[in-house]
Amino acid sequence: MLKAAEIFEKLWEDYSHLNPQAEKIHALLGQRGENLVNDHVAFRTFDFMGALNEPLKIKGWTENSLGIAEMAAPFMQSGYQPVGNYLFPEKKLIAIHYEHSDTNFPKVFISALKVRELSEKSQKILCDLLLQVPLDFASQELWCLGGRPWDFEYATYTSLEKESEYAAWMSAFGFRANHFTVSVNALKTFSDLAVLNEFLLNQGFKLNAQGGLIKGSPAEFLEQSSTMAESVEILFQGEKYSVPACYYEFALRYPMPDGKLFQGFIANSANKIFESTDRKLN
Repeated sequence: MLKAAEIFEKLWEDYSHLNPQAEKIHALLGQRGENLVNDHVAFRTFDFMGALNEPLKIKGWTENSLGIAEMAAPFMQSGYQPVGNYLFPEKKLIAIHYEHSDTNFPKVFISALKVRELSEKSQKILCDLLLQVPLDFASQELWCLGGRPWDFEYATYTSLEKESEYAAWMSAFGFRANHFTVSVNALKTFSDLAVLNEFLLNQGFKLNAQGGLIKGSPAEFLEQSSTMAESVEILFQGEKYSVPACYYEFALRYPMPDGKLFQGFIANSANKIFESTDRKLN
């Protein structure tokens, strides 16, 4: 069984390969003497419950075989526990965040697309992708780092994108960390998130401006911002196309009335952060 530190090392290796801007930001902040602390790592997956209006039992898969709880299993085994539940009706998502008893480890945020709420066409596409997944895929200890276990045409990606950018991203990249998050609280050379954002903009990084550069507020005990995902070339049945990959997030947490830093998430803010992979906004 992998230890938590080993899991995050493997996740960062895959994530930073897909998102070189994260390494660039690391280097720039390191030059200022910053020692970066990771606030949370986020993942995306599917909730197939009731897809196509009937229990999904095809080729040995059941509707929750690749769900949030299954993806969280290796984290739970290494000391994590579920703490908060979230709903995103507009994007047809549910999510749970997990925390480790050792606060030196980042929080884990796992969201899932409620496939049954998509059109029948999109449900069929996603169920067909699931048919390509090897039956031993979810038995891997870190299948959350398994990548894309299917192949399909670029036209299928664009079809999903019209209804759900989240579904399109999942189809292109599969199972892996969607983003890492810098803890602004741990930074020493930036007075607040606005100053950090200005620094990043001046360095040429494009930030997510949906709902403003900063999502949330001190009154909600959490402020967040993020880069826009850079596009990378992905193979679709042997043909390469550029699609947005991963982004980098920044979180500033505020103390609650009891003096403890808020450790949860704000659904409305996260709703906007999700759009960091939407190429229509690039």
